[in-house]
Order: sequence, then C-alpha cells, then structure tokens
Amino acid sequence: MKDPESAGVSPAEGPSSPDVPSLQRRLAEFAAARDWQRYHTPKNLVSALSVEASELVEIFQWLTPGESARVMADPETAHRVTDEVADVLAYLLQLCEVLGIDPLSALDAKIDRNERRFPAPEKPDGAGR
Repeated sequence: MKDPESAGVSPAEGPSSPDVPSLQRRLAEFAAARDWQRYHTPKNLVSALSVEASELVEIFQWLTPGESARVMADPETAHRVTDEVADVLAYLLQLCEVLGIDPLSALDAKIDRNERRFPAPEKPDGAGR
C-alpha cells in the first residue's frame, strides 16, 4: 500500500488537487499507451477542443438564464456538465503541451493585458465603505 505522501496526499490535509504538469503527464501517458500521439497534432487537438466545447454548449443551448444558473442542481445534468468541462480541459492541456504553452502563465499574462486594456472604473469617494 502506498503511503499518503507518495500518493500526493498529505495526512493532515487529505487529497490534494492535481497540478497542471501532472495532468499533462497523465494525458500524454494515456495517449502513448494507446499509440495516439500521432493524432495529437495542433490541428486535430483544436478540432477536438471545438467539438467538446460545442457539446458543453449543447447542454445549455435552450435553457433560460435562470435554468442555466441552476444546472448543477440536477445530478444527471451536473454529471454531463462536469464530463464536458473535463473533456474541454483535457484537449486544451494537450494542445498547450504540444505547442509548448504554459497555460497558467498564458492566462496570467492575458489578465494583465486585460487589466491595462479595460481599467476598472474609478469609484466615487466613500463608495464601498
């Protein structure tokens, strides 16, 4: 039996969330074990990402804004949403791996650019107190 430390679990904290590099490694190992790497070209991964994102859109397509806000209340729908989010993330992480993009650094840089492009409006004195 593995000890909690080697399983990525701290005895005091319980299970930890996987990090991006470990997920990318697992995805690469999964593909390699099935000899799928040859299909994981940027073009194919972007296409698959688009399909999975469309499958996520399909779940929400005809819902009202209120229904969409409560989508996770139904266990069956919540399971479908969670699976599609996982599929989208899996293809995005594989695309980043193939292209050599650090997704967290890319997002951090994009937020920085957006903060400069779209500054928050100034609040009048005394607002928010």
